[in-house]
Amino acid sequence: MTKTVLSHRFCVAPMMDWTDRHCRYFMRLLSSKALLYTEMVTTGAILHGDQHRHLRFDAFEQPLALQLGGSNATELAACAQIAEQHGYQEINLNVGCPSDRVQNHMIGACLMEHAPLVGDCVAAMQAKVSIPVTVKCRIGIDQMDSDQALADFINTVANRSTCRTFIVHARIAILQGLSPKENREIPPLNYPRVYWIKQQFPQLEIVINGGIRSLEAAADQLQHVDGVMLGREAYQNPWLLHSVDEQLFGCASSPETRASTIQHYYEYIERQLAQGVPLHHMTRHLLGLFHGQYGGKAFRRNLSDMVQMHGAGIEVLQAAVAGVTSHKPKPLTDPQLC
Repeated sequence: MTKTVLSHRFCVAPMMDWTDRHCRYFMRLLSSKALLYTEMVTTGAILHGDQHRHLRFDAFEQPLALQLGGSNATELAACAQIAEQHGYQEINLNVGCPSDRVQNHMIGACLMEHAPLVGDCVAAMQAKVSIPVTVKCRIGIDQMDSDQALADFINTVANRSTCRTFIVHARIAILQGLSPKENREIPPLNYPRVYWIKQQFPQLEIVINGGIRSLEAAADQLQHVDGVMLGREAYQNPWLLHSVDEQLFGCASSPETRASTIQHYYEYIERQLAQGVPLHHMTRHLLGLFHGQYGGKAFRRNLSDMVQMHGAGIEVLQAAVAGVTSHKPKPLTDPQLC
């Protein structure tokens, strides 16, 4: 069977409670090239929970990767096989989440201390699927904080499997004493370590993650690594995705505006409303769309308030958008300001 080939040049990170199927559909309206990732889904949720709820997506979201959380090779292999059958184009193993809750189940960043196990888990999944299996990790954890320690981890995983793509968050994870939020902010970024890893493993695809806040910064990173992954900036300021295809892939620029992009989202929202999905499940992902724009704060405030109304429908979103597009900045009449 032919192997799937995906571009990791620009990716949107898996983010718990954020990158759900409604968010991903909206992001795909902004970029046709970005590789999108699901929230992390544990093996237990797939094997023993509501499989349809955890794995469903709209075909429009493709290319789409599923991030799995787990450390049992047999269970991960079974889940990878199920995901491929559902149509996912990549499986990504979470070796970066620092949450206490997942550590207790041997999921996430704690696995960096168990490189042979990670390699065996990847190999078990690769044996069952034809789609790529990738790893998302940190540059280290706790006292495992050196260039060589990261190189040893990647070398072990790559040698015990045929994994060729590593997405590396350029911060260590402090597993005791810091919350997941603090682990995204307090440990300092160390981009040079990720660049060094690429130099040591030129045959591997290395994607960098962490603290990248613009497409200009992403382009700079691409001078050193094979791909970039944006997380919270892509969510909180989603309009930057509108320029991804042009700036990072050389495609023709899109004529769409923020308002016209939302209009394309209306059809999806109406379909979801007809299936009983509450409006705010879709609109909460739009709050940052007018970030930095005149009327943007009013848009967020109005949309947040109005979606809570009983029976709120798409007209609520339409009214919030109209409130932004009808605003015009006041002209500068003071000659000292001209």
